[in-house]
Amino acid sequence: MVPAGEDTMNDRLRLYSYWRSSAAYRVRIGLHLKGLSFDTMPVHLVRDGGEQHSPGFHQANPQELVPVLEHGQRMLRQSLAILEYLDEVWPQPALLPATARERQRVRALAQLVACDIHPLNNLRVLQYLEREWGVPQPERDNWVRHWMVAGFDAFEAMLAEHPSTGTFCDGNAPTLADCCLVPQLYNARRFGVDLAPYPTMLRIERACLELPAFQAALPERQPDAPGA
Repeated sequence: MVPAGEDTMNDRLRLYSYWRSSAAYRVRIGLHLKGLSFDTMPVHLVRDGGEQHSPGFHQANPQELVPVLEHGQRMLRQSLAILEYLDEVWPQPALLPATARERQRVRALAQLVACDIHPLNNLRVLQYLEREWGVPQPERDNWVRHWMVAGFDAFEAMLAEHPSTGTFCDGNAPTLADCCLVPQLYNARRFGVDLAPYPTMLRIERACLELPAFQAALPERQPDAPGA
């Protein structure tokens, strides 16, 4: 029997990405952790009203969001689903732990960021607040900080003193949770969130950023970053 995914493992990977998108940042980390080569296909989320709204990109993703990972003839959407796809097609190094209990914890941490924090402060939400309701910039920034702090308070509590927390969010190898945590901390600094109350998260971030995979995924190192 041919293992699932073997027929496409050698197909070229193309990541439709924006340098400052935290969702695309998650996927970049996962790709680099897996040691996978990929082409970056920049999609500027602001220029000319946002290239994600172009007819061409709409075909790639009807949601008009990044990231999209093209793998052969497949167009893969949603960052967490993409990361789990990578884990199934290229199992090593694993982004999810070995046991069901540990996998549930890692997914819970990842989804706290990807489902609860990020959707409330991403670009299209902030643009809607400005365009439809005329919310001024200071109030929009306060909105972002409020939801980040609420999520970070919970994330820190789920990490601190938990027996499964190690060098990274779960154990001593980076997982799906770390792929989500580091980009969200990057976003938090952009909006001036006080990170002092989150020592466990910051310790884990430091460990992550010592790894070449996380360094290669940094926003400022992307080909579409200003000055790159």
